[in-house]
Amino acid sequence: MSILDLFGIPSNYSQHGEQVDQMNSVIHWLMLVLFVGWTIFFFVVLFKFWHKRNPTPSYSGVKNHVSSHLEIGVVIIEAVFLLGFAFPLWAERTDTFDRVVANDPDAPRVRVVGQQYSWTYHYPGNDGIFGRTDNALITGENSLGIDASDPNGDDDFISTSILRLPVNRNCILQVSSKDVIHNFAIVPMRIQQDCIPGKEIPMWFKPVEEMETYVVCAQLCGEAHANMKGSMEVINAEEYYKWAKSRSDEELAKRKSSSAKVVLLTP
Repeated sequence: MSILDLFGIPSNYSQHGEQVDQMNSVIHWLMLVLFVGWTIFFFVVLFKFWHKRNPTPSYSGVKNHVSSHLEIGVVIIEAVFLLGFAFPLWAERTDTFDRVVANDPDAPRVRVVGQQYSWTYHYPGNDGIFGRTDNALITGENSLGIDASDPNGDDDFISTSILRLPVNRNCILQVSSKDVIHNFAIVPMRIQQDCIPGKEIPMWFKPVEEMETYVVCAQLCGEAHANMKGSMEVINAEEYYKWAKSRSDEELAKRKSSSAKVVLLTP
């Protein structure tokens, strides 16, 4: 059992998650050592400077430089963690993402759009290209403002109930928001990203096991923030592509049917 298990953190299900867990474990052990150390120091000070043991106060203060050395040591340790763990992990994730984009053009992509207090998932369809969106086109029936005049969006489909992704594939999510700042977090995948209105920010990961979990908003976004959660399912890659093709074909058929009706009604 690791120290993370003691805090109730769910098991990792992503390829990069082991690195994140390793860094978190080291940081938590350091926090535990600091907590024990400062607690001991606190009680030593209480005992040593108890008024009954020292009825006459001293105004000369500390005459050595132990405290200064300790402060410098803490700064050095924190710098080691920052430069030795956090920065390399961030650099590795950034460099790997560039390689994923260049070498895996067929990696599944999903637009994730947050709004108070729900998530909407926009899939690009069989052509792998997202249709153009415009906030001015948002209506009750077109929640993302997909431009019907853009042929790239004819086979796009939307899911509001669940985020479905394939196992053992690099998955790229492009997150944004329609109203306030949200934070899209998938704890078992060890990944989260702020969703900022007007910006589309990529985040990526590679699920290594089939599973079901929750996605949550990790940024206070309003009075019903606690209710802003959704479902995510990682399934067999063959099942995923079969499901995605079926949904895309359905949307394409609907658009063609709708266009045919418009033509028939036009005098």
